[in-house]
Amino acid sequence: MALDMAHKVNGVIINADAMQVYAGLPILTAQPDGEAKKAAPHELYEVFPPSFKSSAGKWLELAEGAIKETLARKRVPILVGGTGMYFNALCGGLSDIPPIPESARIKAQELYDKSSSEGFRAALLKLDPVSAERIKPNDKQRLIRAYEVALHTGKPIEHWQKQGKNPGILESLGLNVERILIMPQRDELYAACDGRFLKMIDQGAVEEVRSLMAMSLDKDCPSMKILGVRELTEYLEGKLSLDEAITKAQQSTRNYAKRQSTWFRNQWKDYFTPPRP
Repeated sequence: MALDMAHKVNGVIINADAMQVYAGLPILTAQPDGEAKKAAPHELYEVFPPSFKSSAGKWLELAEGAIKETLARKRVPILVGGTGMYFNALCGGLSDIPPIPESARIKAQELYDKSSSEGFRAALLKLDPVSAERIKPNDKQRLIRAYEVALHTGKPIEHWQKQGKNPGILESLGLNVERILIMPQRDELYAACDGRFLKMIDQGAVEEVRSLMAMSLDKDCPSMKILGVRELTEYLEGKLSLDEAITKAQQSTRNYAKRQSTWFRNQWKDYFTPPRP
C-alpha cells in the first residue's frame, strides 16, 4: 500500500518501526526487500548496528531530518511502521528531558551491573523514590533511565514528564496529516503471524540469530528483543527443538500483535479493516 501511494504522490517511505532501524537483520525484522527499495525511496531502514540502543528520541531526531529533506525535494513523506510510541512522538512530541551525557549513562549502567536488584533500587530510592517504587524490579531499562536522569539533572524523571511535551514535528512544520490504520480481522491477523514466522525460517532467520549470538550483546539491547530471537536462541543452545521454538515464537508474535492492535484501537480510533478474500 505504501509503495502504491509513493508512486501516486511522488512519495518517500520513511521507516517508523523500532526494529527495522537495525542493520543486518532483514529477515527477523521483515525489512522491505531490495525490489521494494528500488521501486521507491526508503529512509531510516538499517541505520544502526544491533549493538546500538535506539530510542524514540533518537528516531525522532532522524525522522525530522528525513521529513525535512523529503519536503525540500518537493516529495511527500510516507511514514510506515507499527511502533506506536514513534507515531506519538512524531505527532505529539516527547517529554522535554534535558540531554543526558554518556558519562551519566555509563555510571548508571555500571552501578546496576555491580549491584543486586535491591541494591540498585535502594540507590534509586535516594534520588527518585517515586520511580523506585513504581518501576517493576525486572525492568532494567526504565530503572537505569530513571537513575541517569535523576543523577544528571538532580530532579526525578517524573518532574520532567510533568513539564509537558514539545509540539510534534508535524505540527511545528504546519503539515496536513492523513492517518491510515490497517486493522485486519483477528483470525486473519493471527494466521498471518504464524505464516510469517514460517516464511522467516525458510528465508534464514536461524542464521541471523546465530550471527546475532556471536556478537555477545547485552540481553537488554533492543535488537535482542526482536520477535523470534529469544526462541531461536534457545533452539541454538539446545534448550528447544526447532518445532518447539517455532511454536513459541508464533505465540509470542500473536501476543504482540494483540497488544499492538489494542493500543492502536485505543489511540487512533479510526481504522480500516480490509475485506475478507
